[in-house]
Amino acid sequence: MSSGLEAEVETAAEVRDEAAEFAVLHAELAQGYGGNGDPDDPSMVQAMQMVLHIPKADPPARSALLQAAAAAAAAVCLDPRSGPGGEWESRYLAWKRSRIRKVARRARGAQWVAAGEVDGLTVDVDGAQARAFVPGPVGQIDQRIRKLQIGGTDLDHDEPGPADPTLPVLWVNAALEMSVGKAAAQVGHAAMLLAGALPVQVAAAWAERGFRCAVRDADEQRWPGLVAEVAAGRAVAVRDAGFTEVAPGSMTVIAVPPRQ
Repeated sequence: MSSGLEAEVETAAEVRDEAAEFAVLHAELAQGYGGNGDPDDPSMVQAMQMVLHIPKADPPARSALLQAAAAAAAAVCLDPRSGPGGEWESRYLAWKRSRIRKVARRARGAQWVAAGEVDGLTVDVDGAQARAFVPGPVGQIDQRIRKLQIGGTDLDHDEPGPADPTLPVLWVNAALEMSVGKAAAQVGHAAMLLAGALPVQVAAAWAERGFRCAVRDADEQRWPGLVAEVAAGRAVAVRDAGFTEVAPGSMTVIAVPPRQ
């Protein structure tokens, strides 16, 4: 067998292995989450920490930052290190199988650099950067993350224009007037739900694009139509537990898969 043909065979085998690995990760995500509830010890409550890079000078556009946060959350869930035998597996599954929580914090300067040293993934969208970390107990948060401010993440709403029709759109319920930090957690939930709801081949193609998505605000005229899409099974919705900012059961984000 020629060396060139051997390389082709090895490449094909690697592709099959990667596809099988992704299918296992996707199947876990598709099962949903939260079945095990919360632990009795409050310090062992599981959460995914997220950090938003919001420098004082020249802060990012709100929509781009939320897009980065959504992609980062999905990427951690479907990273091979979160799969069977991976170094993140036990931490990821303990969180996913508990009541899902995400906490978004703000960082700038040296704080942002230090955050990059903690296990997780960073996504950059048009210069807006967000990092999602491997989940874990709230009582064991890395000090480089724990000291970061949860509040102070407000950014002005922007007008990013029409969404790319080949990308999913995460519609944020504008009536709830969520802070950027709260919205970041919610679009992270939405990206997870959507990735799990998509057929595995479609989810894999989305992963190849780095889980890029569009985030847009939905006003009171658009929102009822989106709710109808959820009822028809053509979109997925995030319903918040109501721990912060919004009432329990509030529908915060609706994720619509691409039509093309």
